[in-house]
Amino acid sequence: MMLFSRVIAAVSLLAAAPALWAADARQDYREQWPLQLSAPQAGAYRLMLGEAQYRSAVSPQLADVQVFNAQGQALPAALLSADQPLAQAAQWQELPWFPLPAQAGGGGDDLQLLTERNTDGSVRRVEARLGRSVGSAAPGGWLVDASALRGAVQSLRLDWQAPSALQARVRVDASDDLRQWQRVADNVPLVDLQHGGRRLQQRRVEIGQEAEYFRIVPVGGDALPVLSAVHAERVAAPQAIDWQWRALAGTAGKPGEFEYTLDGRFPIAQVGIATPDNSVVQWTLLSRDDAAQPWQVRAGPWVAYQLQETGESRQSQTQSLAVPTRDRYWKLTAAQGTTMPAPTLRLGYQPEALVFLSQGEAPFSVAAGSVRAARTDAPVGTVIARLREQKGAQWQPALATAQGTAQTLGGDAAVQPVRDWKRWLLWGLLVLGVLIVGGFAATLLRNNAR
Repeated sequence: MMLFSRVIAAVSLLAAAPALWAADARQDYREQWPLQLSAPQAGAYRLMLGEAQYRSAVSPQLADVQVFNAQGQALPAALLSADQPLAQAAQWQELPWFPLPAQAGGGGDDLQLLTERNTDGSVRRVEARLGRSVGSAAPGGWLVDASALRGAVQSLRLDWQAPSALQARVRVDASDDLRQWQRVADNVPLVDLQHGGRRLQQRRVEIGQEAEYFRIVPVGGDALPVLSAVHAERVAAPQAIDWQWRALAGTAGKPGEFEYTLDGRFPIAQVGIATPDNSVVQWTLLSRDDAAQPWQVRAGPWVAYQLQETGESRQSQTQSLAVPTRDRYWKLTAAQGTTMPAPTLRLGYQPEALVFLSQGEAPFSVAAGSVRAARTDAPVGTVIARLREQKGAQWQPALATAQGTAQTLGGDAAVQPVRDWKRWLLWGLLVLGVLIVGGFAATLLRNNAR
């Protein structure tokens, strides 16, 4: 019975081994950094990768950068390149507005506006003249002066004094001269209802157009509230991502050839050259990811110069790569086989964003550096698109930032060539189990032979 118990124990250990290996996937990575969240309950976050994560990663696709929760579970994440800009936060600006007098029914276009303007084009005074249309009186609406803005207006937000109840519809016309008007929105609901201590409001009017003036008038004679302020949501330009530069010192090879090694998986997209003295050389830039691979041309040939003039240094413009690359090894070749000192190679990149969805418990962390683990990009872009449809085009995931120094996980062993210890251990346990079972069977046979 003792031998049989040992067999069961060996089989149980064999079955439990995969669960032990999968207990915390972070141990497959070299190191991690704690994340600080700008909004703890945001749900979706964006992490702008820093120099430390690029230097720790080894995957040519940056697949070994992953976000984990406190339980060591990988979170749904996807890498957004620098050419997928993130929207900036909405910018709101208060605008001057003028009440329009009540107009006779049936003729919204019968309204004639006489205005006085300041020297900067803004409206000083509005005088309205009504046509002779017959019918019951209707509220006149408002004239909004957007001449001080530069660029398109995403939407208008109307603030009013709290009415007992409001449910109305308005239309919006746009003009640059107060003479010619173009309708930009129709049947826009304005709602302000209260019941049971709760309040439902709809104050936003979508515009999405550039114009000097906007005219908001009621539809169907609906009663409008007493307006107190108008704010415009400006269409913000895409967020500019600053360029980061790595300055590499080279080693001379053949005449006119200089080689460099990049210390991380940076998405290199631009290149510049600096020399210790005045120079003008026609260069070609090559790269490769492995010393055994052939060199690939990345930029050039182009003429780069440097000129010291009256205490100022003038350099040629940087060159753009046709496709960003994360190669480790770089080489400059000069058209003329010169024996000049190795120039400084400046490689430029724009940091990428790792967008992830929170799951499980905080704190969250980002891990990097592994030859055994690989992130599979989740379709978080679909989630982001749906949220922007609901919250506006300017919405973006909350910001997450890596804090402090790296915390060691699997260490350098996580980036060493893979040795399949799991398979060898499994085979060893199987062989051990067979030997134990065989010994147990042989013992039984000997006992029966007696």
